Amino acid sequence: MNAMKTIALAMVLGVAGSAAAFADNDVPGADWMPKEHVTKKLEAAGYSNITGLHADDGYWEGKGVKNGKITEFHVDPHSGALLKEEIDHD
Repeated sequence: MNAMKTIALAMVLGVAGSAAAFADNDVPGADWMPKEHVTKKLEAAGYSNITGLHADDGYWEGKGVKNGKITEFHVDPHSGALLKEEIDHD
C-alpha cells in the first residue's frame, strides 16, 4: 500500500509542478521577437501610440490606436503576425 501512496503523491506533485510552470507565462521566451521588432510590425500594420506591450499567455499583448480607435491586440511572438485585434470598450 505504501507504493501506491508514493505513486499517487508523485503524480499529484507532478501535476502541481506543471500548473506552476504554466502560471508564469508573463516572461518572453528566449526565442521571441524583441519588443522593438513587434512595435515596428504593428506600426507597419497601421498602429500608432502603442502602449502596454508585454508578454502574456504565450504571445505579445498590448494596445494601440488603429483607424482612430483604441484597439487591443495579441501578436505571435515568433512571426509578429497579429493573432487578435478588437476595439477596446473600456
